[in-house]
Amino acid sequence: MKIVVSACLIGKNCRYDGGNSKNLKVINRSKKDELIPVCPEEVGGLSTPRPAVEIVGGNGDDVLDGKAKVLTSDGEDKTAEFIKGAQYVLELVLSEGVRKVILKARSPSCGCGEIYDGTFSSTLISGDGVTTALLKRHGIEVISM
Repeated sequence: MKIVVSACLIGKNCRYDGGNSKNLKVINRSKKDELIPVCPEEVGGLSTPRPAVEIVGGNGDDVLDGKAKVLTSDGEDKTAEFIKGAQYVLELVLSEGVRKVILKARSPSCGCGEIYDGTFSSTLISGDGVTTALLKRHGIEVISM
């Protein structure tokens, strides 16, 4: 089975801080599944490393609906890049016939079920990141790691 995964989970240094979030459970899935790594933030046009961002004013669904923004702590708007990255991942998932993705927990792109609240205080709220929200709208199963 083909599974799209957050590239940071298989050890690619693509996190905002230049690091990764290597997860052996995800890596071990490559023994039975074809893993397709992608970083929504990089394919959306952001560099690595990059300033930390959070969704301000809601969650990923709100960003897609134009009710919230993705901002750096200095207020720089990165919403367009996050939407572009989410759209790229959706196109990849659909073109590869993927029905399941494994994405990085709490990320403003990939978070599933909980994300940071937009205050840059490490406070979590219920909600999904931008990419997760778009994938769920298209019936794709999202697993958070």
